[in-house]
Amino acid sequence: MRALNNPYTPNAGAEPQAVVGRDDQLASFDLLLARIERGRTEQSMIITGLRGVGKTVLLGQFRGKALARDWVVVELEVSKHDDSEFRRDLSGRLRTALFELSPKARWTDRFRHAAAVLKSFTVSVDPTGVVSAGLDVDAAEGFADHANLAMDLTDVFLAIGQAASECGRGVVLLFDEVQFLSKVQLEALIEALHKMVQRKLPVTLVGAGLPQIAELAGDAKSYAERLLKFPAIDNLPPGDARVALSRPAEEERVRFSEEALAEAVSITGGYPYFIQELGYAVWTVASESTIGIDDVRAALPAYEAKLDTSFFRVRLDRATDLQRAYLRAMAQLGPQAQKASDVAQVMGRSSQNLGPTRAELINMGLLFTPEYGYAAFTVPHFDQFMMRAVPHLVVPEIGRRRRPGTAS
Repeated sequence: MRALNNPYTPNAGAEPQAVVGRDDQLASFDLLLARIERGRTEQSMIITGLRGVGKTVLLGQFRGKALARDWVVVELEVSKHDDSEFRRDLSGRLRTALFELSPKARWTDRFRHAAAVLKSFTVSVDPTGVVSAGLDVDAAEGFADHANLAMDLTDVFLAIGQAASECGRGVVLLFDEVQFLSKVQLEALIEALHKMVQRKLPVTLVGAGLPQIAELAGDAKSYAERLLKFPAIDNLPPGDARVALSRPAEEERVRFSEEALAEAVSITGGYPYFIQELGYAVWTVASESTIGIDDVRAALPAYEAKLDTSFFRVRLDRATDLQRAYLRAMAQLGPQAQKASDVAQVMGRSSQNLGPTRAELINMGLLFTPEYGYAAFTVPHFDQFMMRAVPHLVVPEIGRRRRPGTAS
């Protein structure tokens, strides 16, 4: 097949030609915006799931829906930043949102107040005024200048929400990688959103993150589970997985045999990103307008090599020798969530000795804790990769830690 016509998109966050199996989440987003538009309240949501299940793609779908309803969209991919950097990142995007709500020539007193509050929010981290350039207002004394992120962010959201309400529009914040927010940052966002619900203002948050975010949000604020929903997305069921693979090919007048589809779904486990990678690899080896099971099997080495050298490897390369050993021991036990004591036993160590290593891997986003005492991989099929990449379990001495990126 011609590479130019390859319809599969194995890129991080790239929208596939067939988005299937996410109707419930899309409907929930439509309902959220519609109720806020009518002055009603509705729980916002943070989509949770493993790497490669399509969380970022969903955020892209939400963006399109919001823009079609004339909402202003504020997008942020969260990084592990301190509070000053977080303020700077967010304030720059909120400044843009303010101009999108209304051109400055039409600003009312509420818009000018919102600009003054936003400038106050940025003064402590941007004394040069670069982030607030173009606002042309003085900082609002007594607003967003409390040196407390939760109080300051609430002031900003209130001011922007009141301005948005005045012009009959809404602002939706679409945050990816929410698990990287610090406890203080997450607490501040939840507190500010809570105030939006109480005042029925049209500012809301929809995020995406790894499965641990529901627990992190609950730890940050006890009422988080009443303010937010945490719908989990996983691999696609077989029927949807078949559509995700076959529909893009059909648009190029190519079809998969039933046997080829069954084999592809079995190999990928129905994970959306893996479907794109396998579809891309199959397209490069197939030569007929009907793709058969032999084509799928012929593409398997290239498919695994691509995942091993990119999707999986970039995560393993960040790990120390001891962290690698922990991941390898978990993989040896299987793909399910594993008890800390069982992993320690495989490594010939105690859970207490390995507690810091486990915590580091969770903090790095390689593991999450689905329940107390258990840990699981955040990346599907990572157990299979570990068994290929590290054929033998070698446990280094506690305290001897290779720096990530150095040779073993």
